[in-house]
Amino acid sequence: MSNSITKGKVVGFSYHLKNSQGATLDQSDEPLLYLHGWQNIIPGLEKELEGLVENNSKQVVVSPEDGYGTYDESLVFQVPKAELPPEAELEIGMEFQTDTADGRMVLYLQEVREADVILNGNHPLAGETLHFDVTIKSIREATKEEIQHGHVHGPGGHHHH
Repeated sequence: MSNSITKGKVVGFSYHLKNSQGATLDQSDEPLLYLHGWQNIIPGLEKELEGLVENNSKQVVVSPEDGYGTYDESLVFQVPKAELPPEAELEIGMEFQTDTADGRMVLYLQEVREADVILNGNHPLAGETLHFDVTIKSIREATKEEIQHGHVHGPGGHHHH
């Protein structure tokens, strides 16, 4: 019986991620481990890995809706520098957390200007159609503890904060 990817399996996969223009956005040769069935990875990818077995490779195209969301202009904010923590070393791409009516939100620093900065609440990959080239490296049963916690423990485990 082949060990295929189903809910409750811990899956290790390496991947190469490109955008629609073919530019590399991200890649990992070291396998990323995740617990299948708990939405630890973007839904569009998780759905497509279901049923694969070790050493399978698959090309998966994920629409923004199943990936990091569509791009929302209303999540772009212009903030006076005075409102930022004075000790913050401003680097493009750094994350700020802010509490909103809808809960905690992460804003990415998009642009630094003289008196203000542009913060963007869209994930950097929002609005992108994602092209994954995935190779399944390992599949194992999750431990009871992993199932209880809903994510992988131990080396290579992927933590979401």
